[in-house]
Amino acid sequence: MKKIKRIIEDLLKEKKYFEIKKELDKLNAVEISDVINLFKLPELVIMIFRLLKKDKAADVFSYLDSEHQEMIIHASTDVETREIFDELYFDDIVDIIEEMPSDIVKKILKNTDRKDRHLINQLLKYPDNSAGSIMTTEYVDFQKNMTVQEAIGQLKKTGKDKENIYTCYVTDKNGKLEGVLSLKELISKKDSAAIEDIMNTNFVSVNTNDDQEKVADLFKKYDFIVMPVVDQENRILGIITVDDVLDVVDQEVTEDFHKMAGITSPTDDSYLKTSIFTMARQRIGWLAVLMISDTISGNIIQGYEKVLAKSIILTAFIPMLMSSGGNVGSQSSTVVIRSLALGEISPKDAFKVIKKEFSIGIMVSIVLAILNFIRLVTLEKTNFIIAFVVSLTLVFTVIVSKLVGALLPLGAKIVKADPAVMATPLITTISDAVTLIIYFNFATMFLKL
Repeated sequence: MKKIKRIIEDLLKEKKYFEIKKELDKLNAVEISDVINLFKLPELVIMIFRLLKKDKAADVFSYLDSEHQEMIIHASTDVETREIFDELYFDDIVDIIEEMPSDIVKKILKNTDRKDRHLINQLLKYPDNSAGSIMTTEYVDFQKNMTVQEAIGQLKKTGKDKENIYTCYVTDKNGKLEGVLSLKELISKKDSAAIEDIMNTNFVSVNTNDDQEKVADLFKKYDFIVMPVVDQENRILGIITVDDVLDVVDQEVTEDFHKMAGITSPTDDSYLKTSIFTMARQRIGWLAVLMISDTISGNIIQGYEKVLAKSIILTAFIPMLMSSGGNVGSQSSTVVIRSLALGEISPKDAFKVIKKEFSIGIMVSIVLAILNFIRLVTLEKTNFIIAFVVSLTLVFTVIVSKLVGALLPLGAKIVKADPAVMATPLITTISDAVTLIIYFNFATMFLKL
C-alpha cells in the first residue's frame, strides 16, 4: 500500500487526476481504504475520495478509520453526505455514529430521512455490546401466507437493498418470527407452494439484550453466517451477520488480552491513537495493587533473615524459583481462561481441571527438578543438599502454581467475575508468596538452620 501511496502522491503533484482514478480502479474497496488511511492531510484525503466512483465511494468509506471518516464528512456537502449514507447499511452507520463527535453526528442525522433516523436512534438506544447494538435492520422477510411466486417477486423488488438475501425470515401478520427459509430452498420449490409449508420452524435466534459474546458463541457453535434478532415477544427486529461477529470476536479477544495483562478499561482506539494519559490511567490501577501486594513477599523474606544470614547462597535461587512459579501459573490460567471462553469447561468441571493440572504439574515439576539438580551439582558446583532443597522446592512450586493458575479463573467464573482478570499479575503475586514459604521451610528443615 505504501508503494501505491507514493505513486498517488507523485500523480497529485503533477495534477494527473485521471491517472489517479485509473490506479484506484485497479484496487478493491478495502485496499483503497488502506491507501487513504495512509494520508494525513485532510485536503489530500478528500481529493482522493472525491475521485472515486459513486458506487464504490460508500464501500470505501465504511472501511476507513474514524479519523478519516470524520475528515470526509466534515468537508462534504449535505448532498454528498446523503449520497454516502444512503448506500451504507444501518449497522455500519451506527458503528460510524458511535465514533463521531456530536457536530458530525448532527450532520449525518440531518442528511438521513425520518424513517432512517428513527431506526438509527433505535439501534443507538440498545445497551453497549448487546445483540441489538450490532444488528442491522436490512433483512428479507415474507408473510407466511405468501406463495413462492409472490415471495420471489418481493425479493426481486427489495433484495438489492438488503444486507443478506440468502436466508429469509417468515413472519405472521404481527411480525412474529415463525420460520426461516434459504434462498436455495425458495427457488427450488413450485411457484404455487405456500411459504408456511416449506419454511423451517427449527431455528435459533437471539434477543436484542443478549450479550454480543453469547452471539459470537452461537455463530461458532452452529456455523451461522446470519442470525435473527427478536424482542421479548419474538418479533423479528433485525439480523446479525458474520462480518459483525468477527468484529465482536476481535474486540473480545483484545479486551481479554488487556485484562490478562492487568490493563483496565481497554479502548477501541489503536495503540498510536490512544493518548499517553489514557494508557497510564489504564495501567496504573493494577500496577499499584500489585506493587502493594508484593510487599507480602518482602515480609516473608524478612521473616527468614536468620536463615538467609546462615546460608547466603539461598538468596541466589529465589528469582529462579519465583519466576518458575509465575510462568507455570500463567500457562495454566491461560489454558483454563481460553477453555472457559470456548465453553469447553465450566465451574462444575473444577475437580476434573484440578486432577488434570495436578497430573501435569507432577510430570513437569519432576523433569524440571531433575534438570535443575543436574545443572546445580555439575555446572555450578552447588552443595548437594542445597541443590536438593532448591529442586524439591521447584517440584512443589510448580504443582501449587499450576493449581492456583487453574482455580483462580474458575473461582472468578463462579462469582460472575471476568476470568481474564484472574490472570498473570494476580497469579504471580500469590505464586511468589507460596514459593518463598515452601523454599524457606525446606531450607530450615534440611539444612538445620
